[in-house]
Parts: sequence; C-alpha cells; structure tokens
Amino acid sequence: MASLQYYDVILKPVITEKSMAGMAEKKYTFLVHPEANKIQVKDAVEKMFSGVKVASVHTMNNDGKKKRRGLTFGKTAKTKKAIVQLTEESADIEIFEGL
Repeated sequence: MASLQYYDVILKPVITEKSMAGMAEKKYTFLVHPEANKIQVKDAVEKMFSGVKVASVHTMNNDGKKKRRGLTFGKTAKTKKAIVQLTEESADIEIFEGL
C-alpha cells in the first residue's frame, strides 16, 4: 500500500458516552486507518486541528465480527481506534465543542 497522507489517517470521530466523559481530561477518540501507527495519528491530529499539541496516543485493534446470513458466513471489516491525549496548554478540538 502507498504511504498514508495525514488526511487519510483519521476516518471519523467516535461519539459514545465513554468518549464524551474523556473529553473533560482532553482525551479524544477517533476511528483511524487500520495500518496507521501512533506517530502518523499524532501528526495527523496536529495538522488537521490548529493549536493542538498531542501528549500521547493509545491505539487498539478490533477484529471484525462474524456475521451469518442463511448458510453463508462472513466477517465485518476490522477497525482501529485511537485515543489522543492533548497537553494542558493545548486548544480544544472544535468538532467536539457543541456536543
């Protein structure tokens, strides 16, 4: 696969009760490209959102679920989530402001 650009790394934000509770501690959760590493996620967040400094990144891989329709078996796509911790002096991310 070709190298990932920063706008290809972050797919969408994850909006759940647990991720909303983490925003008080400046922790934001994103769905990221399955082949992206922590350094690429950090660079993508800092480039996409102005005034943001990333302190740490935690990632987790989720395998696809087994699904069945009649006698046919299959799996859904595997996903990767990243929890991004911002520094104390960092600005907040705007897309989460009105939620």
